[in-house]
Amino acid sequence: MNSPAAPPRLSVVVPVKNEAGNVAPLVAEIEAACAALGGFEVIYVDDGSTDATPAELASLAAQRPWLRRLRHVQSCGQSAAVRSGVRAARAPIVVTLDGDGQNDPAFIPRLVAALEAGGPRVGLAQGQRVGRKDTGFKKLQSRIANAVRSRVLKDGTRDTGCGLKAFHREVYLALPYFDALHRFMPALVRREGYEIVRVDVVDRPRMAGQSKYGFFDRLWVGIRDLVGVRWLIARRRRVPAVEELN
Repeated sequence: MNSPAAPPRLSVVVPVKNEAGNVAPLVAEIEAACAALGGFEVIYVDDGSTDATPAELASLAAQRPWLRRLRHVQSCGQSAAVRSGVRAARAPIVVTLDGDGQNDPAFIPRLVAALEAGGPRVGLAQGQRVGRKDTGFKKLQSRIANAVRSRVLKDGTRDTGCGLKAFHREVYLALPYFDALHRFMPALVRREGYEIVRVDVVDRPRMAGQSKYGFFDRLWVGIRDLVGVRWLIARRRRVPAVEELN
């Protein structure tokens, strides 16, 4: 059990909206994956759920002191939920994963190890999905989006849409915030002068419920965001190396 006075080694942030059927099995998997990592906390950020998600989380948290619950009164989107969780996190290293069960928590130790092995020069360990379990149309959509993004931003990352990420909390908080930030983290982390490591993770089918995303929901917003991120990168100049003098 984590001591209230000592910050945990790791914070796991899970954004959710209407995922009542997925909460209990995913929490159990996260607990099993993090057990060998030392002190940890899990922060579920409920982005305005209207189903039984809040009740499920309350029941689980009653027996798990490491499980914390945040709630958005109104739905503000996945990036906002991730940001709320990271800002509340007490650990220097944060891992994120989606709340639908498609991201396997068993890969959390591998992501953390890859991040720590890189030392301070590495700011992000990005999961890259293999064996995608989405529909053929959704896989095609993702392949096209990733190809366009990679060509425009040159972030060297095959799959930035994977929710499994490990990063230093201070690095994330230094990034410019906007909706859909979580999809452009490799490019923005590189913009801050850090390197990226990439870890292949096995994709799984959704445990329960239905996807909240559609093709036309993302298309034009994604194009606008891509243009905006390219502008941010173009406007960035040399990252200063700061030394404190006696």
